[in-house]
Amino acid sequence: MTNLSIIIPMFNEAQHIGRTLESVLRAAEAAGISCELIVADNGSVDQGPALAEQLGARVLHCPELSIGALRNRGVAASSHPWLAFIDADIEVPASWLLQWKQVRANDDADVMALECEAPPCAPWYAIAWQRRTLSGDPKPRLHSWLPTPNLCLERRWFDIIGGFSETLRSGEDKDFSMRLAQAGARLLSVPAPTVLHWGFEASWREWLGKEMWRQSSHLQLLQRKENQLRLLRFPLLCLLQCLLTLLLLLCLPFGWSTITASLLLTGLTPALLLAWRQAARQRHLQLLIALWGLHWLRLHLGGAALLLALFNQNIRRPDRG
Repeated sequence: MTNLSIIIPMFNEAQHIGRTLESVLRAAEAAGISCELIVADNGSVDQGPALAEQLGARVLHCPELSIGALRNRGVAASSHPWLAFIDADIEVPASWLLQWKQVRANDDADVMALECEAPPCAPWYAIAWQRRTLSGDPKPRLHSWLPTPNLCLERRWFDIIGGFSETLRSGEDKDFSMRLAQAGARLLSVPAPTVLHWGFEASWREWLGKEMWRQSSHLQLLQRKENQLRLLRFPLLCLLQCLLTLLLLLCLPFGWSTITASLLLTGLTPALLLAWRQAARQRHLQLLIALWGLHWLRLHLGGAALLLALFNQNIRRPDRG
């Protein structure tokens, strides 16, 4: 593996694209890999495209496209047999591509992703929310799906499954990697070193807006034939959470009772179970408490997004990519 095409979708990421591209170039130099940088820009109105070009990237101007379509346009414009996808607000470690070369040399996997965390300067909720994705495993493990803040694979796997879905508003990364697994690709998650997500949510408004948007593709995913039972679990949990909260609010005017207390405890349970599943891997009590509250909010956002989708109400993409 000596030639690699790196695809980066971007929308108004002037604050981060320089750091991202510089880290990629360091990783390519450390691994002795020749890479082409392709930035698929979704109509940015800041200096992101100009900054990307200054650092040697080829910028494709693709306004008003989905993230999946941006990634596909980048691949279509690329020329190398190996592909890497990263987000425009991700800083990769210098060993990123060295690790990928080693994985392929050992034939450990067909697809690789490093785990991702927020930098220490991020707000507590952004740090906790990103840490929930960490596996807690000391060694690399094979998984049934991987996110795409960073993703390395041979181009033929992209061709086998036909690339990313261009109709999904969000969740295209999970859909892409699940289809890779179904096609027989081995997906490897590497716990260390991590990549850093600099596009963390700097305010509660941004966090809520992003989560609402991320949940907006559940109905689209369910309309696909693949993995329907698995994908159905979370939307149903969101609806259950909203129903329990609604019943609790209806009972409150009648005063505190056994029914009200039962509804309160039951309504807190789904978020607690989700938080426990993620925090237990890292044995971190504070993370458990933080994720409990964040998941409780997320379940309500998921329920609201699903109901809006049922009534054909689109949720606007956040201003930042």
